[in-house]
Amino acid sequence: MSLFVDTSVWSLALRRDAPPPCSEVRSLRRALEGGETIIGTGLVVQELLQGFSGPKARKAILNYFSALPLLAPDRRDHIEAAEVRNACRRAGVQIGTIDAVLAQLCIRHGLTILTTDEDFRRIAQRFPLKVWRGEQSSRLEQGRCQLR
Repeated sequence: MSLFVDTSVWSLALRRDAPPPCSEVRSLRRALEGGETIIGTGLVVQELLQGFSGPKARKAILNYFSALPLLAPDRRDHIEAAEVRNACRRAGVQIGTIDAVLAQLCIRHGLTILTTDEDFRRIAQRFPLKVWRGEQSSRLEQGRCQLR
């Protein structure tokens, strides 16, 4: 399985203090240690660099992503992402532009997205987006694993 890791999981995994005990973070670690194919994109790198500060954090982020293949959205992806976002909005579901692009990249390339962001589960109810479904998290764990 090729795994696309969303900003929400990377952000939790790269925290200075100990990462929270999330099943998504544990799955990312297992995938990295097990040599699974993990795919990224420049949009996730940018979001991480914008969210973390300091040269150590910047260096760590760039180091992790230097070893990963990165997908770049093309014109078709942006057009299809707009349709994803518009269809969700018509159904009463608000999603962000970047999430729509990330979802479209995963759909187009047949990737499973590893995320803590519920927006991707909402997209998957309407589009053929594969969302990672690992071990069940408790309510307490889910609360600790959401970005604030």
